[in-house]
Amino acid sequence: MSAEEKIIGARLREARESTPYWTRGEMARLLRDKATPEELPHIAHVNDLTDMIKQWETGNWIPRPRYRALYCRLLGKTEGELFGTRGDAPFSLDADLDLFAQGDLPARIDAIGGGRVGSGVVADLSARVHALRLADDVLAGGDLLAPAFRELRAAVRVHEEATYTEDVGRKVLALIGEFAQIAGWIAGDAGQYRRAADTYHLGIDAAREAGDGTLASYLIGSLAYQTSYIGGAGEALALAYEALDAAGPDAAPRARALAWDRVAWAAARAQDAQTATRALGEARAAFGEGGTAEGDPAYLYWLDAGELQIMEARAYTELRRPLRAVPLLVDVLGRYDTTHTRELALYLSWLAVALADANEPEQAAATASRMRELSADVASERTAERANVVLNRLKPFADVPAVRALLNNAQDA
Repeated sequence: MSAEEKIIGARLREARESTPYWTRGEMARLLRDKATPEELPHIAHVNDLTDMIKQWETGNWIPRPRYRALYCRLLGKTEGELFGTRGDAPFSLDADLDLFAQGDLPARIDAIGGGRVGSGVVADLSARVHALRLADDVLAGGDLLAPAFRELRAAVRVHEEATYTEDVGRKVLALIGEFAQIAGWIAGDAGQYRRAADTYHLGIDAAREAGDGTLASYLIGSLAYQTSYIGGAGEALALAYEALDAAGPDAAPRARALAWDRVAWAAARAQDAQTATRALGEARAAFGEGGTAEGDPAYLYWLDAGELQIMEARAYTELRRPLRAVPLLVDVLGRYDTTHTRELALYLSWLAVALADANEPEQAAATASRMRELSADVASERTAERANVVLNRLKPFADVPAVRALLNNAQDA
């Protein structure tokens, strides 16, 4: 599955869930209603088309031209908007990112001035924040820092300068919260931790004013993760519990699972094994209630069983329990999307540390070498810091030839 296919799939799911929300079965029936017998002569059952929609949305397939035309007709969008084409040119991630570099939204906001905005601008903002999240899947913080904050500022300007109904105002506030979360994440990945924290706080305020507890939880949890990462274990655990409270017992299962995982991670960083283990169990239980991701907020698209497994393995690595961590990491990394270079490099770093803790220095060195190769051209402070953690953990094994070679290469570099 290519990055382009995954991005197109996520767009199709986003369109289905916001126009208004349709299940895949409902979407299949609506597409059939728009089709002539000549367009869909071979599909006898809605179930067949439902299965195809699932494959398109997960990025396994790209819809053929006849299905693209039906999507555009049903949703009232152009093929470029839905499938990332520019005229007859193939989909290009770089072209999609040009939208952020010079996009049309800031110009539209200038034209709006103090005028009234409605659902069109809300839809624009929603599409742009999701495109930014998808870009972050395949690019690092250093590559996205400027466009991310440009988009955030544009959303804030809509709230401050335009007029709108109360409902539109709430949606704009929530979208400011979403932009703040991804911009804060990107700033943290670029090593700008103070800027990231300030941005998360902006998003938390916006989410609370919008009355969106799930989004507030996501932002507080992101801040808790960063705080634990840079050394504030006690503060991070308090923030993680605050995120759990903000989500509440009625939040979507995946939102509760993520909140519990933030508690587990902060506890693991604080070396509180009992709290971490209990929180991991709660995260698994909450995720198990979810069934499918349908109905979950769009910003939780990335949280699947594999990501939850990686989170659990990282917690066990921090707790120095390699016999639990290594099998989990080996299992999920064997099928991980290699287009997500930064994430793959980060997760390999935890595997290398766990292997070192398991007294397997040769395997740890091989894993660390792969991690360093992947991250060599990635503009991410997180990967650079994790590479140093791995090298320091391997120094006690410097008499092992594979480790010595790795350390020498790192020193030369």
